[in-house]
Amino acid sequence: MEKELIISAQQGSVEIALLEDRKLVELHRQKANMQFNVGDIFLGQVKKLMPGLNAAFVDIGHRKESFLHYTDMGPLFNSNLKYTNEAMEGSYTSPLLDQFPLQPEIPKNGKVSQILERRTNVLVQILKEPISTKGHRLTCEITIPGRFLVLTPFNNTIAISKKIANSDERNRLFHLIESIRPKNFGIVVRTAAEGKKVAEMHEEINSLVEKWKSLHQQMFKSKVPAKLVSELDKTSSIIRDLLNPSFTRIVVNDKDIYEGIRVYLENNLPEKEGIVQHYRGAKPIFDQFNVRRQIKSSFGNTATLPSGAYIVIEHTEAMHVIDVNSGPKSQRTDQENAAIQVNKEAAEEIARQLRLRDIGGLIIIDFIDMKSNENKAELYNAMKTYMQNDRSQHTILPLSKFGLMQITRQRERQELKIDTSEVCPCCSGSGKVSATIFVVEELEKSLDFVLSTRPTARLTLEVHPFVASYLKRGLRNYPVRWFMKYMKWINIRENADMPVVRYKFFDGTDGEIRLKG
Repeated sequence: MEKELIISAQQGSVEIALLEDRKLVELHRQKANMQFNVGDIFLGQVKKLMPGLNAAFVDIGHRKESFLHYTDMGPLFNSNLKYTNEAMEGSYTSPLLDQFPLQPEIPKNGKVSQILERRTNVLVQILKEPISTKGHRLTCEITIPGRFLVLTPFNNTIAISKKIANSDERNRLFHLIESIRPKNFGIVVRTAAEGKKVAEMHEEINSLVEKWKSLHQQMFKSKVPAKLVSELDKTSSIIRDLLNPSFTRIVVNDKDIYEGIRVYLENNLPEKEGIVQHYRGAKPIFDQFNVRRQIKSSFGNTATLPSGAYIVIEHTEAMHVIDVNSGPKSQRTDQENAAIQVNKEAAEEIARQLRLRDIGGLIIIDFIDMKSNENKAELYNAMKTYMQNDRSQHTILPLSKFGLMQITRQRERQELKIDTSEVCPCCSGSGKVSATIFVVEELEKSLDFVLSTRPTARLTLEVHPFVASYLKRGLRNYPVRWFMKYMKWINIRENADMPVVRYKFFDGTDGEIRLKG
């Protein structure tokens, strides 16, 4: 399987597309000014206790108070609370936990009012981004993740990824980590650690411990609320969590991000350093690699399958409902075989859509009815196979007697929604446009204006591909005519997102020239 990352950085935001066999399966977006990310660690203060919800609302500096449920405090909450108070007061000065006495665990079914009070300072970590009208969801079970390991303070447990199946390797990793683990720090061994040597593990543990030391230093006399540890930006965290030897290419259009990824690969996967490329093409990077087209065809209520069948995705406050339809092209006489083929095709697309849109919560799928229990089992196993590459925790139940499949999928952030419908750029919804015969005439008037105000500028004209084809047709095409008239070559750049009757001029530094008059 070919796995590619296409990274587009522009105008203060970064878009990251993950392609598997050239098919878009994940899309991530990040604005440059994001200050509250999943994984960030804060010193917060309890503002309200909600006994009815068995939860507390905590101020971490966001405009909305964040939500901390009793079950997210974790059994080790007493240790967390004692450490926070002593570190802020300065009575516990050691940056590590080897001298810190671990506290008794809190009751599993206890009440928030029994262990928390208003204005209590707590060490928390963002578990989920704000969704709808809700604020961030927090946890007190702090984790500091690395590429191979995850550091978990206030316990002495070692957990190894279930995806590492070899028992000898699991034993090797367990004894290796036990020998280098700092006291009162637990370790979660990630799948990427399989086969790694002790030196690499020790280096990463030291790196994670340094983050904890930095957190400890900032806590002393810190003003609440305060951010103590910032999770990596979206690009870096995806590279850390996703990247493995199976990746075949990473293409990025930003020089700084390109250098950062190249250095990361050089330090962590030197054999893969050559897969990262700096894109310098004239076309937008998402257009060049067919990402923009897939985005526009993948979002919306309906997704059409190659066989002519289609799925309809509807969203409610409580759940997501997906209906599978065979479509008008299905002419097969054997209804049972037709149903299993369409259902398996739909299952593959549904698995892709869940990852692409980052749909979480409860998902109900209404597949085409099948009578055979063997076919139902085959569909269930197929869905589990298609969902194997999904990094979010999920549970899939077999088809019910009503032919419905239920899936629960971990929700960490707001579902990605992209409105692919467009207001008509020609008429702005009025239903009337200027005569299209005048488009080129207006373009040439604008060109005259630009050249009269910037006679020495290197110009690039950005237009829709249809208009570009019209302008460049034949030997006496418009760029040649303009060169004969102005003695200056005008570059033409295609942009599929550009409305047909619109155009833009850019100077030599790729800055847009605003047209006046």
